[in-house]
Amino acid sequence: MQSRRFHEEGNAAYMIRNMLMANTAAMLSETLTIPLDTAKVRLQIQKVEPGQEPKYKGIFQTMGRVTADEGPLALWSGLTPGLQRQFINAGLRVGLYVPIRDMICGPLKPGENPTLFQKILAGLASGAIGIAVANPTDVVKIRMQAQGRLPPEQRPYSGSMDCYKKIISEKGVPGLWVGVGPNMARNAIINSAELASYDQFKQIAVQKLGMDPTAKTTHISCAFGAGFVAVCFGSPVDVLKTRLMNATPGQKTGAFNVIGEMLRNEGPKAFYKGFTVNFLRIGSWNVGLFLFLEQIKNHMDKKIDEQAARLGLDKK
Repeated sequence: MQSRRFHEEGNAAYMIRNMLMANTAAMLSETLTIPLDTAKVRLQIQKVEPGQEPKYKGIFQTMGRVTADEGPLALWSGLTPGLQRQFINAGLRVGLYVPIRDMICGPLKPGENPTLFQKILAGLASGAIGIAVANPTDVVKIRMQAQGRLPPEQRPYSGSMDCYKKIISEKGVPGLWVGVGPNMARNAIINSAELASYDQFKQIAVQKLGMDPTAKTTHISCAFGAGFVAVCFGSPVDVLKTRLMNATPGQKTGAFNVIGEMLRNEGPKAFYKGFTVNFLRIGSWNVGLFLFLEQIKNHMDKKIDEQAARLGLDKK
């Protein structure tokens, strides 16, 4: 359904409000679910030689192993850059989705809805914009999560700011945008699959199944469905992005080099490494995001309507 607020508030005000709601909801969700993301990164960067026993074997075993070896706080090792990433990326990719969707579809007649294709285009556009700006925070987050597997004295970075500084000193500012191509592809694909499918699932749930659009059960079921769709489409580029961003000095970089090496040494299944943990991560992150976002949105809409009513009474 096209947003009434888009026409009431004007483009700029509506976009700013959407972005602020989105980055608040995303940062809350990130804080709750980042241990799953840490486990996902450890599984994705793990290289197992033929006949070798893998150190990490699944989400819960990985989280338990990290906790036992490094302490429980290691599961939150990438939280600071993760929050920086969500503040920038989610504010743009989630916050711009509805305004871009409504601009693409134009004015709609009462009862009409944006098409699935229009939703997909909006998700692709907002996803690419968001990560093009936020790529440095993604690079630092992955480096911080990956170094946790090393003994403290061997870790190259003392914190996220130190990581930013060392990447710039070694590779210049462009080093913060390593892997931006695959990352934009990954983010655009996942964002489109995630937001367009949530939008579509919610439309079906409300209009076809008669579910309450404000009910938490509606938000949770639609969010998990959207997470599964996003992981199915996004896992290969997610693994590729993680390998590129975690490349060590002297290691061959470039998407095609990494793809070739993965196919030769690990086979096609390598592109779906950590699929289960990735789904649990994105699924649970989606539930957190959309639950928080819907509650914040409902609260904000209520406040705006109350203020408008008061102003209307004052004019009388």
